[in-house]
Amino acid sequence: MQLSNTKAIVTGANRGIGRVIAETLLEHGASTVYAAVRDIESAEELASAFGSRVIPVQLDLTDAETISCAAAKASDVNLVVNNAGVLRTSTALSEDAIENLKFEMEGNVYGLLRVAQAFAPVLKANGGGAFVQINSIVSMKCFPDFSTYCASKAAAYSITQALRTLWQEQGTQVISVHPGPILTDMGDAAGLTPVAEPPSLVADAILAAIESNQFHAFAGSMAEQLGGAYRAFATNVVEADLAEG
Repeated sequence: MQLSNTKAIVTGANRGIGRVIAETLLEHGASTVYAAVRDIESAEELASAFGSRVIPVQLDLTDAETISCAAAKASDVNLVVNNAGVLRTSTALSEDAIENLKFEMEGNVYGLLRVAQAFAPVLKANGGGAFVQINSIVSMKCFPDFSTYCASKAAAYSITQALRTLWQEQGTQVISVHPGPILTDMGDAAGLTPVAEPPSLVADAILAAIESNQFHAFAGSMAEQLGGAYRAFATNVVEADLAEG
């Protein structure tokens, strides 16, 4: 897939990782980026910087109608980057663990399903393209202080694996991105700033995965270390064509 003249939609494009991904795609030749955000006004700064190449659209991962409307408006895209997500700090033994897990599953997992189902026919109609899901290293390794978030990201990673197989026939490349701690407002609120790395590492990992047709993308030093240890399992199990049953 070539990024030149690509038309993309990026969820959560108003700040953090999503903002940097959108900017990077535009800098590498994307003709259009739909900035999918809950509040349209939050994408105005990005639109001002890149003019008519940025089209803000409303999209809330918890609201299926907004996702369907965004898919109808962005019916010309051949690249979908599902970056938006939610995080609450909770251990498995916290009193609010179940409440927090429900909240994170709603955004991180059910939201992914809604976006995938809405944009599957769009990508097919436009030649296959690519679908990028921002997961996390916590989808592979649980950190107890973030138990519920880790569980939601593990579920999202599992769904992403399924999409890879389901979309092979329509020629859609699926990329599962696993960043380590990244410097964002959400990460700062979770106390990750001292070990966080720049969001540009995530954008760079996505570009590399698109160019090399890779399923897994690891962003950041901690992620690359985990990815190195995980690679054999990923190749021989996750990405292998194993019979079901």
